[in-house]
Amino acid sequence: MTGITVSELIPVLQVAIGPMVLVSGVGLLILSMTNRLSRIIDRGRSLVRELPKVPEGGKEQIHAQVESLSRRARLLQRGITLAVFSVLFAAVLVIVLFLTAAFRVESAYLIGALFVGAMASLIVSLAYFIQELNQSLIAFKLDIGAWPEEK
Repeated sequence: MTGITVSELIPVLQVAIGPMVLVSGVGLLILSMTNRLSRIIDRGRSLVRELPKVPEGGKEQIHAQVESLSRRARLLQRGITLAVFSVLFAAVLVIVLFLTAAFRVESAYLIGALFVGAMASLIVSLAYFIQELNQSLIAFKLDIGAWPEEK
């Protein structure tokens, strides 16, 4: 078996750019989601610390806010997990592309499955992200009593 030549490797590198752009873009999405998760966790901790100082009548609202934050955190956790899976699928896809070229093995089904896995994970991750955004707006509306234009 002879090694792979540069002229055979260049098309593989060109094809591998797509999944690597996906890794970069999803990395920014993960950064955004982890920042939101950090804010939720910080706010939850702050509310729990304030709880002993709050009069009895206000504790129910604090508990409701903490529960809302917990739901949002779970949505983000799922979204982050799926986004990481998307990156993992894309990284494995690049490895498989190189191994396919190096060993001259046909692996179209595996390449297709990895690509579909990366895209499906990303789509579901984005769905969780949208769900969390909607939950945050609902919580905001409940906190202020109504949307500003409704007053």
